[in-house]
Amino acid sequence: MKPVTVPALLASGRTADVYLVDDRRVLRRYRAGGDVAAEAEVMRHLRASGYPVPAVHRADGPDLVLERLVGPTLAEAYVRGDVDTTDGARLLADLHARLHALPAARSSDPDVRILHLDLHPENVVLTPAGPVVIDWANATEGPAELDTAMTALILAEVATDRDTPLSTPARELLVGYLAATGPARLLAGAATLRADTGPLDAARLAEATALVRGLSAG
Repeated sequence: MKPVTVPALLASGRTADVYLVDDRRVLRRYRAGGDVAAEAEVMRHLRASGYPVPAVHRADGPDLVLERLVGPTLAEAYVRGDVDTTDGARLLADLHARLHALPAARSSDPDVRILHLDLHPENVVLTPAGPVVIDWANATEGPAELDTAMTALILAEVATDRDTPLSTPARELLVGYLAATGPARLLAGAATLRADTGPLDAARLAEATALVRGLSAG
């Protein structure tokens, strides 16, 4: 297979780098290697079902060639004040509701749904055609409330970070998100998963979990 030319690095995340291929495509390459087949499969399934994900042009080893999206992330728009707390929270809740309304790709259990498990404001791109959800590396199938609890927990991680000016906006968004989705009932399960996949140590994760639990109880 002919290798993809990667002329420019566009962005870097915790696990992957994104390169410009041309004006319509980007290459997402995982630095640790691996196989993106499962991620590509769920994205193709969701796109065929009408859910807003980037088109997958190619999936090969650690490389995903995807539709290039134009627009700010929800996080960028929220920090700039282009999106207010109520609208930002409702958008996250709506994206979850739309995702969980779709049947699972593999399971026939009606209580099992496709889960993103990393659906936070930096993984929503506000394109001219509407919001698009990116980064499906953690996607799996399971109970929908695990997905919403994970988003609440990720917002709480930022809200409890005293070293970032984003802590107050993140807390406000978390409060609005829980108001839109209801209490995080599967928070313990989300915390267990986040301990394996997230960036925080046990003490910081416990602090974030406690914040979500307190707000859910309130």
